[in-house]
Order: sequence, then structure tokens, then C-alpha cells
Amino acid sequence: MNDRNDPPVRIAAVGDVHMDQDVLGRFRPALEQLAEQADVLLLAGDLTRHGTEAEARCVAQEFGHVGVPVVAVLGNHDYHCDQVDKVVNVLADEGGITVLEGDSTVVETPTCRIGVAGAKGFGGGFAGRCASEFGEPEMKAFVRTTSAVADRLGAALRELDCDLRVALTHYAPVPDTLAGEPPEIYPFLGSYLLGQAIDSAPTALAVHGHAHAGSERGATPGGVRVRNVAHPVIKQAYSVFRLG
Repeated sequence: MNDRNDPPVRIAAVGDVHMDQDVLGRFRPALEQLAEQADVLLLAGDLTRHGTEAEARCVAQEFGHVGVPVVAVLGNHDYHCDQVDKVVNVLADEGGITVLEGDSTVVETPTCRIGVAGAKGFGGGFAGRCASEFGEPEMKAFVRTTSAVADRLGAALRELDCDLRVALTHYAPVPDTLAGEPPEIYPFLGSYLLGQAIDSAPTALAVHGHAHAGSERGATPGGVRVRNVAHPVIKQAYSVFRLG
């Protein structure tokens, strides 16, 4: 890990950019300066409007090859048209973007090895007001989906060989960053199981999107900083977080 004399690790992040042809060029001017501002760029899902291959090409054109490694997870919008494999391939092949789903990658910087574990996540709600694996098969399947995703995220974080761990999801791991959204939809915006997964490893930062009307800052029960980087929340091309 970098010592007190080293510069901080700089992590840029944004989510919910919902790219299509009419959005091209909105973010690129700021991204041209990204290499001077950050060591890595994280994209927190909902990269497209409907999850089409054509929209993925817009993402690759806008967010690819920006001078720093780009790591992403997909969001619910990116799944809508059932073209996930095509979307992932376009992002990787045309944009050089690493897409995570229950796995991890390590980014080398001059002072630190940043480990990023990522997963889209899923809903379910939060402690005291959450869905349970009981009753109809449909409800059991809903909760089991979140549990399986959280298990993979936690394992990916714990297995990282790095100096600094970052968790990247689309769905929220805590309710703090949902403040401003109607409480009735909290179960569809995130799950406490994601927060437990993040707390299962010494994680330095967790970023997510999805909650357009939510709040920026929160923390897991274990004290990990959580930031909602949905574009409608941060209202800029990306936020930069300095760690270490």
C-alpha cells in the first residue's frame, strides 16, 4: 500500500449514463482530461438505454480508450434486450473496457495495485424490511438470485491479491444512498446482502448507481465508504475519489 509520502490513488466513477446516438459527445470532453485526474475509471452499470449492441458501440466510443483502464459492471437496462454477450463483447473489443460479473481485475498504478471486484447485484431490500426466501417459487428465486450474486461478489473481493480493494455494483449495498427515492421501491434498488459481501473483505470503497433520485454518500455496517455515482446524482461526467 502507498505510504504517507506517495500521492493518493485516484478512482473516477460514474454510472447510469444511458448511452445512445443522441448522447454521444456529452461526456467525452471531460474524459479527454481523465488521465490527468484519475488512475482508473469505474462504470457502475446502466451504460445503455435498452441493452442493444448498437448502444454498446456508443458506450465504447464515448468511454473507451480514455488513457486509463476502464472497468465496468452492467445494469438492469443493459439486460433489457437480452443481448448481454454482444454488449460485453463490444465494450471489450471496441472500447477496451473490462466488464465484471462476480469476478475481479487488478489495475497497476505507480504506487498501488487496485483490485476491483464487480457484480451487477440485484434487489431484495434491507435489514428489517427485506424479502425472504420463503413461500412461492418465484419469491424464492428472487432472493436466491441476490444471494448468489452477493456470494460471488464477496468471494471475488476476498480472493483479490492487491493493495487496495474496491467494490463495483449497479444495485445499492446500503439504504443510505437511496435517500430521496420512494421507500416503497427500496427492495428493487438494492440489497443488504451486497453490503455484507463488501464487509467480508477489507474493502476501501464501494461505488454503485441505479438510484437516480438517491443520495451520494453512505457506509456499510462495517464502515466501508459507499458512494452513489449515478450521473443524475453526481451531475458531472465522473466523480474522483482519492484513497490512501
